[in-house]
This record gives sequence, C-alpha cells and structure tokens, in this order.
Amino acid sequence: MGRDRPLLFRRGLRVVVEPLLPRSERRARHPGRKRHPDRLVFQGVLFVLHTGIAWEHLPQELGFGSGMTCWRRLAEWTEAGVWPRFHEVLLVKLRGVNALDFSRAAVDGSRIRGVRGGSKAGRSLVDRGRTGSRHHLIRDATGIPLAATLTGGNRNDVTQLVPLLQAVPPVRGKRGRPRRRPDVVLADRGYDHDKYRRLVWDLGVKPLIARRGTEHGFGLGAQRWVVVRALAHLHWFRRLRIRREIRDDIHVAFLTLGCALICWRRLKASR
Repeated sequence: MGRDRPLLFRRGLRVVVEPLLPRSERRARHPGRKRHPDRLVFQGVLFVLHTGIAWEHLPQELGFGSGMTCWRRLAEWTEAGVWPRFHEVLLVKLRGVNALDFSRAAVDGSRIRGVRGGSKAGRSLVDRGRTGSRHHLIRDATGIPLAATLTGGNRNDVTQLVPLLQAVPPVRGKRGRPRRRPDVVLADRGYDHDKYRRLVWDLGVKPLIARRGTEHGFGLGAQRWVVVRALAHLHWFRRLRIRREIRDDIHVAFLTLGCALICWRRLKASR
C-alpha cells in the first residue's frame, strides 16, 4: 500500500468523484479570476493526505494550485458532504461485486497525537497527558472500512461502539433492502460493558466482546486482527498519523477520504 503513487488520479476514480463535487457557476459580470480546475485541486488534497505536508509547503510546480486554494476547496467540499457520499458510493460498488462481508464486523480505536488542539482533542490517559485524538473504526469481515469517527484522546473506546454501528451507511448494490448492520460485532476487552452489550443487541447485532480477566488465546483475536490491519492501512496516509487541523470537520474529511481510498483500492483488486 505504501508503494502507491499519491498523484495518480486515474480516470476510474475521477468518474466516481467528479459527479459528487458541487458545481460553481462563474458570474457573467465581474467574473474575477478563473477558478482552478477541481481535478487538479483534488490531486492537491490527495498529495497532502498522502505526504502529510503542510498546506503552505505544497509545491507550486505540481500545478495543483496554492495550498490555501486546496484547503478552501476541501472545506467547501466537506460542507457539501462530498466525502461520506464518496465512501458510500464505493461501498455500494464493493457490495455489487460481492466484496463486502456483513457476516461480522470488528471495531477498534487508535490514538494519534495532536499538535494544534480542537474540540475533539483531549489529554491522553496513557501518553503522559499529551493532547491528541482517537480514530475509531468499524470494518467488515475482510477489513474494508465501513465507518470511522473521531473523538478526543481522553474518550474511552467503548463510548463509540454504538455510534460506529449507527454511522455505517445503508449499502445497496444488490436486490432487496440495503444492508446497514453486520450480523455480529467483535471487540476486545476495552469494550467489555454489559450496558453497551444491551445497546448493541437493541440494534439487532450480536456482540462478541472479550471479557476482562480472561486469558489471552486464539479466540476473538484470530478474527479481529483485520481491524488492526485496517487501522494500519489508514495510517499509511501521513496526514492521519498526527492531527494538525484545529477544525474537527477537516480532520474527519481526511479520515473519511482515507477510508474511501482504501475501498477504491480494494475495488480495483476485486475486478
């Protein structure tokens, strides 16, 4: 995954993304400077996501526009809800080619450092009180990310168990009702709480959560390792390793875009 070229905006991906981008009509009178093409700006956003470079250091010779142009366009697309729709479209395509497995799902969280704060940032309980955030991820049985959420570094993973299940979009792609809930959800000992087990049952999902104090062995870990791998794949995007955004929605945009790109790579591999 680390060998993929960050600047390669293939036609297949462009066909998926461009219909989702809001159109901006140019004024007839006093049109001002011509708007930089969305196709190039999107590549600039991908470049920042892959490399983790600061916006102001985006090389002008690449032709993607200035870093501020890319940031403004990212904020504009985020407010328009582009990234959740992009992720949902790819999930539908994956289900259409039988690449999604809703028989079980797994959840896990990963802490990242934060250097500029934000409302969804907090002092870690395990990292010497350093400020940071947590990425929470739910993936299907094969490791495809279904949804991701962001919280402060001081939040417990178990608080995101139900929000993660509710964040999974309705996935069409086959006849009948869209699929939204997995049959079973797997979680480690950090999610061991009877209150949340009941809440998961209320959603029609069977919880398989390891009990505290039980011995480690070849139990749930033999099936949960794919969510750890999915988090590792997500953090191949350098911008997601350390939180540099003050605005929560911008970091969530990068997080959702990273999930969508993983889905895109899985879709290419399944064809």
